[in-house]
Amino acid sequence: MTTLRIHNIDSAPKESKALLEQSLKSNGMIPGLHGVLANAPGVLEGYQTLHKLFLESSFNKEELTVVWQAINVEHACNYCVPGHTAIAKMMKVDDAITDALRNENPLENPKLEALRTFTLNVTRNRGHVSPEHLQAFYDAGYGERQVLEVILGLSQKVISNYTNHIANTPVDTPFQKFAWEKQKQ
Repeated sequence: MTTLRIHNIDSAPKESKALLEQSLKSNGMIPGLHGVLANAPGVLEGYQTLHKLFLESSFNKEELTVVWQAINVEHACNYCVPGHTAIAKMMKVDDAITDALRNENPLENPKLEALRTFTLNVTRNRGHVSPEHLQAFYDAGYGERQVLEVILGLSQKVISNYTNHIANTPVDTPFQKFAWEKQKQ
């Protein structure tokens, strides 16, 4: 059951209407998450801005997917994992990467695995990363810019993952075929 209202352009607060129109234009639909975020126009705008900035980061499409999905899976977001599975397919990310991330398995590519591990360390430890974990990230070929860009991606995902937990946002119809639930550990 959805616990927060999901707006469309007609029902949204005045300040959210243009943001939802932008979402419709960009996505061909208004994702349920955006409809929920429309309840607080500044949050919707912030989320859209963070998304744009993260897409413009130094990360390539595989690295974007690793950061997004590592966080989505760690946060057990049943809305975002399917959505980002579809996004990864649209970006032509290898299914092996997506499948490993969805199943919490290590990635075959050592650099991507270092990114996944670092992202999980930042997420799980709320930014308290040991010098050894930071050095391992640097040794894999990443730098200070990417440390901060992981935090940017995490900021975006905290907004979406936490909102979806509270709102119980239903998975959008185009992404239902990628439904996901966190495996019991």
